[in-house]
Amino acid sequence: MKISRKNISLAMALTMSSLSADTISDAFEDAKVSGEWRTFYIDRDRSGKIGDTQQDTNGLATGGHLKLETAPINGLSLGAGLYTTNPLSDNGKEREPSLFDDNKDGFTVLGEAYLKYLTDSGNSLTVGSMKINTPLAGADDVRMLPNFFRGALFVTPHIPDSTFMVGHFTDFMAGSFSNVYWGPKDTMNTDGSPTWKGLLVLSGGYGLNNDSGRFINMGKYAVNKETDGVTAVGFINNSVENLKVQAWDYVAYDILNALYLQADYKLKLNDSISSFISAQYINEMSIGDELGGEVESMFVGVKGGVKTQGVTLSGAFSTTGSSDDKLGAILAPWGGVPAFNQGMVSRHMFFEDTTAFKIVGSYDLNKHLQKNGSVTLYYASYDVGDKNNIQPKGWTATETGFDITCNPAVVKNLKVRFRGNFPTEFIETPDGKDLDWAEYRFIVSYKF
Repeated sequence: MKISRKNISLAMALTMSSLSADTISDAFEDAKVSGEWRTFYIDRDRSGKIGDTQQDTNGLATGGHLKLETAPINGLSLGAGLYTTNPLSDNGKEREPSLFDDNKDGFTVLGEAYLKYLTDSGNSLTVGSMKINTPLAGADDVRMLPNFFRGALFVTPHIPDSTFMVGHFTDFMAGSFSNVYWGPKDTMNTDGSPTWKGLLVLSGGYGLNNDSGRFINMGKYAVNKETDGVTAVGFINNSVENLKVQAWDYVAYDILNALYLQADYKLKLNDSISSFISAQYINEMSIGDELGGEVESMFVGVKGGVKTQGVTLSGAFSTTGSSDDKLGAILAPWGGVPAFNQGMVSRHMFFEDTTAFKIVGSYDLNKHLQKNGSVTLYYASYDVGDKNNIQPKGWTATETGFDITCNPAVVKNLKVRFRGNFPTEFIETPDGKDLDWAEYRFIVSYKF
């Protein structure tokens, strides 16, 4: 469920329209059915002194989801979404883990199962398992199956030009992307603290107790210890023309409190050129029993660019602080990685004592070629300082890549995508060993 005023307005229109049901039978007869078919191929060829000792991986999967949401009865509706991924190739140890479950097998889950109440004035309350997309907790739908959350979410549009939401989530189900990371044996020391691999996982959007395809306690997933879950409060405001501001606070009980701020401003320079600038800020502090360690971290990022004649050019820069006696990395265990300068795979900008930048150029094929699609090229660099917690020495990791999308006019809602990423020194060890790779992805999807 994407949280926005547009979605709220659409839900209000559906409630007040002829889709409103009088009986349970009518609710199912007038139900809205939607879904997506997705086929995903990925190939990763590892290199470098570490990569040469690792298994290259590739995989081909097909699946997607089918979702049903009943028409509301007096504002009350039911929703359910079935999600599946299935291998199309039998390549044994070489099978790419990010398309499947922990054992590199296909799986099917009931990711969404919720009860939703929507008032005539636009307030909504959703209870059950759902998809959410917020800055530091989200679906992260970049492979076959996304992440899901179990809890309750209240949204209201009644503040002028704003949306306010508050939710509490007790359980988390990791999607297939989480399987590129390690499990508890590799991510935690015997005292329960995260290893350097664990810190890479936590800064990359996932938890120490990586277990995809089933709901587990939010704290158990993040740091392998039961907690009372996470309460999130968000406020989005558009009252100033061309300016959007948002503020989020996440209370991860007995782990940390995370504050996220973002501002986006657009300015039209003339009839053919427009510009944009954005800023973001994250502050994290450990709370309660400090089950994730003693955290005191800060992240600042900026982005700016111009658009003209179908071409967009942008640049982004970020920096994190460091602490001599506390953990200075940004921890994001539940799929939320909102940084402007993350790569297709590299999420090093959240490491402690790190400065990073990214430059991006893209071209809208529809502008001159009358083709529905785009071509994007990017370069990102991450200068990881000596005080980082990932490895005991500093190094510079880089990533280049491309992203080509096409929406063929002959089939509405069909999308074809070809992507590639080429990191260098993704990880560098104190003895000079590094990890590089070349990865290609081909995705075909159809939404209905």
